[in-house]
Amino acid sequence: MSQTPPAANSPLANAHAQLAAAVDHLGYDAGLHAHLQTPRREAHVAVPLRTDSGDLKLFRGYRVQHNISRGPAKGGLRYSPDVDIDEVRALAMWMTWKCAVVDIPYGGAKGGVDIDPGEHSQRELERVTRRYTSELMPLLGPNTDIMAPDMGTDEQTMAWVMDTYSVAVGHTTPAVVTGKPIAVGGSLGRAEATSAGVVQATEAALRERGEKIVGKTIAIQGFGKVGAHAADIFAAKGARVVAVSDVHGGVRAEGGLDVARLLLHVAATGTVVGFDGGDPCSNTEILALDVDVLVPAAKENVLDEVTAATVRAPLVVEGANGPTTTAGDAILTRNGITVVPDILANAGGVVVSYFEWVQATQYFWWTAAEVAQRLEQRMVTAFGAVAELAQRDGLTLREAANVIAVKRVAEAHQLRGLYP
Repeated sequence: MSQTPPAANSPLANAHAQLAAAVDHLGYDAGLHAHLQTPRREAHVAVPLRTDSGDLKLFRGYRVQHNISRGPAKGGLRYSPDVDIDEVRALAMWMTWKCAVVDIPYGGAKGGVDIDPGEHSQRELERVTRRYTSELMPLLGPNTDIMAPDMGTDEQTMAWVMDTYSVAVGHTTPAVVTGKPIAVGGSLGRAEATSAGVVQATEAALRERGEKIVGKTIAIQGFGKVGAHAADIFAAKGARVVAVSDVHGGVRAEGGLDVARLLLHVAATGTVVGFDGGDPCSNTEILALDVDVLVPAAKENVLDEVTAATVRAPLVVEGANGPTTTAGDAILTRNGITVVPDILANAGGVVVSYFEWVQATQYFWWTAAEVAQRLEQRMVTAFGAVAELAQRDGLTLREAANVIAVKRVAEAHQLRGLYP
């Protein structure tokens, strides 16, 4: 396992800095700090692909199990040409803290393949998925490591993972993945769970300020699985979504976008660009809009020492994993901007993944209303604990969330002890 320090401002460097701050607050020694920082297991695999045209391509795949002290490893599978081992390490660490802060019995994991899914057919993506899964078979299982969709993957990807694993073990095992189609054991409410959690975290943060969501102006950077569903839910609750963007560009309307029409436009064109219900807006401009709530829901490191200084929204709710660098976070804090951190704000997905896993292990399915009620209860409880600690100890919400999560993981490790 490489011990090379991560690049400055990389997701892994930011994750390490956040952990160090929590460890310092908790007074843990260097040995426990090292244990909490270092992944438990890492796998690097070659993923060869015979393309539809007959060519052979080789991709690199990774799976990192960061910590399993509180339960099986849990985390998504990402397909992106930018995937590398340090990014996967950071995302796996954040998953550990995310599961702990909402108090579900999982450890953190993450996987990735450095492939651009937009450049490959469904048949090619299926072959890549099945090969990646087969290479990792010794690590996977409903009680060891449970995958879920992430950037570049979806419920169909999870169906392929489940089938590959099930064929290998000789029986259908729906609990080996979450985020799969309803028809093969998925959970109602899973598709929109992360987005619902983002909105619930926003509402909780506003309640702390004595405010309501009705009439609030919202800007969302990233109109993928998280951002699009969140925009729809925000609008349904009476907020005004005034700007959204995706990788191609953005659109804004001071009076509020017609989200229903925008979703139809995106379904037809694949992008928010060209929507006739607003004016063009860049991804950088959207971060600086004068709105009540900014939701960065695209990718890591979008709020850095330059862009964070332009933020005018008094509340930032992190829909993406790691959208704020350490330097950017310090600037937001200095400017009096409240940040609901990713490990809390976007935890709705892993909460309902846990519900899906519980249902799959019991072969008993809940209604959509039951799932929604259980999700809101988890999110509100978790936010309340974080806000209470932040106020008591004079911490930011991010610092408080990390302290709660790290303490829970450390306590589990210490109670279990070390196998000699």
